[in-house]
Amino acid sequence: MNYSSGAPLEDITGYSRMVKVGDHIYIGGTTAVQPDGTVAGDNPHDQAAYIFSKCIALLQQVQASASDVIKVKAYLTDMAYAKDVAAAYSEHFKTVRPLFTMVETPKLNRRTQFVEIELEAHIGCELG
Repeated sequence: MNYSSGAPLEDITGYSRMVKVGDHIYIGGTTAVQPDGTVAGDNPHDQAAYIFSKCIALLQQVQASASDVIKVKAYLTDMAYAKDVAAAYSEHFKTVRPLFTMVETPKLNRRTQFVEIELEAHIGCELG
């Protein structure tokens, strides 16, 4: 099953934000782009918090939650943002404790984007 988050580029390019295969859920690289095309948040923490909320809302569409997340990967345009992104991560996943990787990438789609996040979940695993 394919799912959209409503970001305009999904329809333009032809990709899904989330794919569910059995009990496995994959959410592709997600930035803080809102449905109107603007970027939410003007700092790494706020962008990451927006992205995590966006991903959790997607998970709820398939009766999953943050406790079903098993892996998170964040791409940062500067590793100096790691503390801020980790703080946003902890707001949602500190007790769940999935795998969490942060790597630096030279740039994202827009200069105003600081972080892109992808995650994997498995319905019913309920980590934490």
